Amino acid sequence: MKYSDDLFDVNQDLVMASGIGVLCGLASAFATISDVGAAYIFISILIGNLLALKVDGIHHVITLLVFIVICLIAGIPEMSLAVLLICILGALADEVGHELISTVADNKFLNLFFEYRFVLKIVILLLAICGAFDIMVFVYFILFEIAYLIGGIFFEKLN
Repeated sequence: MKYSDDLFDVNQDLVMASGIGVLCGLASAFATISDVGAAYIFISILIGNLLALKVDGIHHVITLLVFIVICLIAGIPEMSLAVLLICILGALADEVGHELISTVADNKFLNLFFEYRFVLKIVILLLAICGAFDIMVFVYFILFEIAYLIGGIFFEKLN
């Protein structure tokens, strides 16, 4: 999704941003319907971004619609509302902190912490340790986050 965001925000390329967004919506929806851990992560990121008003382009809306339609048709795994709310709060804290911390604090640690959105990572790790889901969910989430960073690096190199 990072590559899609940069295509839209930097290059104003709605067509490519939307196309890549559709692929992201498909991939995240299929992960969501296939695994409860992925469902917690992707749904919490989605709701956290909606609450933080980060769904701010047509490419986001298209991605969102693809995700929702697939999840409605296929169904999502049964989830604990408490665990989902904890994940949503982590995702929301990441988004709000990412946008605001550099404007209110000069603390290098805090800036890096929110630049790389560590709240949800810590939340997912703690929930895995507490048995809400398998520790591999945390590992897969870290791999997902690395892929997000790589998307930004590829965008910078190719554009």
